[in-house]
Formats: sequence, C-alpha cells, structure tokens
Amino acid sequence: MDHALRVAAFTAFIALAGGYPLVRLLRRLKIGKQIRAGGPDSHHEKMGTPTLGGVLIWASVFVSTALFNVLGNPSIVVPLLATASTGLLGTLDDIVGMVGTTADGLTVRMKMAGLTVISIGTAIALYAALELDFLYVPTTPIPFHIGILYVPLAALAILATANAVNLTDGLDSLAGMCAGVAFACYGIIAHLQGQAPVATFCFTVAGALVAFLWFNAHPAVLFMGDAGSLSLGAALACVALMTGQLVLLPVIGFVFVAEAASVILQVGYFRLTGGRRLFRMSPLHHHFEMLGWSETQVSQRFWLISMLTGMVGIALALI
Repeated sequence: MDHALRVAAFTAFIALAGGYPLVRLLRRLKIGKQIRAGGPDSHHEKMGTPTLGGVLIWASVFVSTALFNVLGNPSIVVPLLATASTGLLGTLDDIVGMVGTTADGLTVRMKMAGLTVISIGTAIALYAALELDFLYVPTTPIPFHIGILYVPLAALAILATANAVNLTDGLDSLAGMCAGVAFACYGIIAHLQGQAPVATFCFTVAGALVAFLWFNAHPAVLFMGDAGSLSLGAALACVALMTGQLVLLPVIGFVFVAEAASVILQVGYFRLTGGRRLFRMSPLHHHFEMLGWSETQVSQRFWLISMLTGMVGIALALI
C-alpha cells in the first residue's frame, strides 16, 4: 500500500505541474467547451471554458504506470489499453464538438459503435489474456466461474460504466470527485486481495484526479470532457472486473448508476406518457439544480453519497 500511495502522490504532482501549461495552451488555441442548448440557463456562462482535461488525467496515469507499475506486471496493460482507446475516442468527440457551433460532437451511433468495439476487445483480453472468468458475490467467499459468459457481461459492464460516468460529467467537480472515491475504494479492495499492481493503478488514477480537481473546482477553469469521462468509466469497470467485484460496482459507483438511470427513466416516461417528464431535467444532477440547489451543493452532496456507498461497498467486499 505504501508504494501505491507514493505513486499516487507522484502522479498528483506531475499532473498538477502539467495542468497550468495545459490550461494556458488550450486558452491560446481557444479550445473551449460548447454548451448544449437544452441545459440549465446558469451553465451558459461556462461557454468557452477549456476542455480536454481528460488528457491531463490519463497522460499522467500513463507516465506513472510506465515508471512504477507496468514492468513485471503485464496485467496492467489491459486497463491501460482500455483507458487509452476510450480516451482517444473521447478526445475525438470533444474536438468534433468544438469545431462546429453546437456541443453535439460525434453522433450517438458513432460513439456507441466505438465504445462497443473497445468494450468487446477489452472483455476478450480480460478473458483470454488474463484468464478471468469469475465474480464474487457478497457474503460468499468462493468465486463463481461463469466461463465464456464472462465476455458479454464484461463488455456490457465496460460500455455501461463509460456511458454512466460520461452522463455524470455535467457539473464542476462532480464526476471527478465521485470517480476518485470509486477508484480509492477499489484500490483498497485490490490491496486486501493482495493485488498490488491493480491497487497501485487505482490509486494512480485517484492521484491524477486529485490534481485535475484542483483545476475543476467551482468555478472550473478546465473540464475533463469525454476524453476523461469515457476513459475513467472504462478503467473503473476494468478494475472492478480484475478484482472480481463487479457485483459491487453499482454500490461503489451508486451516483453513476443513479445518473444513468435518471436518463433512461426520463426518456421512457416521456415516450409512455406522450411528453410528460418524470424529472424536471435529466441527468439527475440537473433535476436538483432545477429544484434550487446550487451547483456546489449538488456536487458536494453527491460526493458525500459516493463516499457513503463506497464504504458500504468495501464492507460488503469484506463479508
């Protein structure tokens, strides 16, 4: 654990050092966020805020992992490749969204197609290269081996988590804080399992997020964009699968699940009722904004919920 925490601190420092020139560069190149017309009116003041902060997150993770974790630990290559591929897809989506006059980016079909290919490829690598095919169920110490069914389940988990984190990334610090808690929780679980490389990877990501949140604290001067949210979601699902604790992902990542569920429920209710809305606005964080909560209140309260559910998840992993 001491090694993992040292690597996390190192990652935070190099990301913090790289953040300032990145923000200046993005401002000079006028690479700023476009704001969707359907969002809260208060968000229009964020127009032009530098994005692509996700590059800062996964670039610092790659540097630290290359220096301190990948040698002798080939299993870490799988989550690294998942992080890189989804990060590149997200970067492309961010750039396309900044070229035009809207924030749409890639079409939904194009983004989902790319995520699906990456998710299936990663799932096959986990199953074939790392020989993983098991899951733990709380209160049961014996792993359940599910064979080839592991591949579609893992692919679905990666795809769903990447999208869920992406939907959560709508307020300053929200996605970053909740993701940091989730990675720290899985880092503790991996440490308790004796999986030092996985624990180190988790805390490396957490360290990078600490530095990113320095710039993303309200009022944010840097957004993570899809370059960050998609890669964080994919990496989180990977470590959940590598620890065998995928069943606990909806608990540890409860905020992400709630955000994604709110969108699904909103769309379904809208279609079933011919135009009525279940929430004032989705994803869920916008609903609370419309109720009068400030952006900081929503982010911090969701973060507190993620800390509570994260503690519950670790406790369930110990039963």
